[in-house]
Amino acid sequence: MPIITKISIQKNNSERYNIFLDGEYAFSVDEEVLARFQLTKGKELTDFDISEIDYEDDIRKGVNTAIHYLSYRMRSEKEVRDYLKQKEINEMVIQEVIHKLYNLKYLNDLEFAVAYVRTQMNTTKKGPGTIKMELHEKGISENHINQALQEYSKEQQIEHAKALLEKTIKQNKKLSEKSLKQKLDQTLLRKGFDIETIHLALDEIDFKKDESEEWDAIVEQGEKAHRKLQKYSGYEYEQRMKQTLYRKGFPMELIEKFLQEYSL
Repeated sequence: MPIITKISIQKNNSERYNIFLDGEYAFSVDEEVLARFQLTKGKELTDFDISEIDYEDDIRKGVNTAIHYLSYRMRSEKEVRDYLKQKEINEMVIQEVIHKLYNLKYLNDLEFAVAYVRTQMNTTKKGPGTIKMELHEKGISENHINQALQEYSKEQQIEHAKALLEKTIKQNKKLSEKSLKQKLDQTLLRKGFDIETIHLALDEIDFKKDESEEWDAIVEQGEKAHRKLQKYSGYEYEQRMKQTLYRKGFPMELIEKFLQEYSL
């Protein structure tokens, strides 16, 4: 059996040791592995001993790699697993690393989910549906997600939805009232708000247009339509204009008025 003839500290890492067997460099180990296996000069090692030492050292390296990854911010278990896979760490080793990280309190998917929800609701205007989808992508269980989303009150959801509505209204002043309403619904649905929250938020926002605003909107849209359709004339031009403006959400009586009064 090979015998340890020399143990030296690595120059670039004082927590790792080079192990020499029968006068030749054999492998390196973490300080904890060195102590656990009581590796000392003169100790004999079997092939099984060396295999076990290598396995435990791989786990230590995996734990250290994961802790470094976790030092920047909280991560879900899936994020850590994916990161370790990218580092080409063996699946069996990853499983042991994850187990140790839980024991060391470095991993807790419920705490991660709660922190994630709080961060998103305090720094973004995302609805709970979007946050839920993002947590699913991070490997968080449905149960943990539902518990974490309790942090996001209905009142705060409505306030965020209203802020998005007000922003969307300012950016789309030249839409018809009907098209604006559709735009508002689509914006909140895309952001992850449910129908109930959307209705409650819309009830508190004034997006209705008076006659003057609706007229300004159809003039704006009518001019754009004319630039695209001016190659047509007569009946075909009129019908295409009507179809275009109707699809924009304007009522037919207003379209007729526009075509009669606004000379293009």
